[in-house]
Amino acid sequence: MSTSHAETADQDRLSESEYRDRLRELPPSAKLVAKVLEGDAPLSQGGLADESLLPDRTVRYALNRLEEEGLVDSRYSFKDARKQVYYLTV
Repeated sequence: MSTSHAETADQDRLSESEYRDRLRELPPSAKLVAKVLEGDAPLSQGGLADESLLPDRTVRYALNRLEEEGLVDSRYSFKDARKQVYYLTV
């Protein structure tokens, strides 16, 4: 019997304590980007820069670090397929 996509996604999600432990080790810029995504996800890189008041380059670095830790994932925007939007994996 195969598992559904929703069941697989639920299994891949981090627990709240795992999320906090991984986030604790990241730089302040990554923590700020994660905090913005907690309230306003999904957002594009530009949207995150606007909301966090961080430079685009810093947001990109923060997103890379969050993705490396498995805290953030991305998908193409439904409004504009040229852009990716980011959301938390918690």
